[in-house]
Amino acid sequence: MKYMLLIHQGSTPTPRDPDAWARVPEDEQKAVFADYQAINETPGVTSGLQMGEPETATTVRVQDGRTLTTDGPFAELKEALGGYLFYEADDLDAAIALAARIPAARMGGAIEVRPIVEW
Repeated sequence: MKYMLLIHQGSTPTPRDPDAWARVPEDEQKAVFADYQAINETPGVTSGLQMGEPETATTVRVQDGRTLTTDGPFAELKEALGGYLFYEADDLDAAIALAARIPAARMGGAIEVRPIVEW
């Protein structure tokens, strides 16, 4: 079964925010990089790309045949996606176990695990 793991950064500090990242102890910074490297090397994982900051998003809707755009994400900023990856696993339990290894899950964010529908 294939799963998409959506990484909701939440309040997780990242290297893209140097001030917040500087408050993370150096050993935890190293652990975050090591964890992501190990996850990306896990058999069955296809890495996604890092997404831009939520403020750079444009949300698109169509209403009454008109295209409407809004600057920024539709979701609350605290719920914005920070990245994603794909994982081919034997079952949901394996996907959940991988999601639990993603640093954002332990640092104030959340990981959404969704099965991929194959036609």
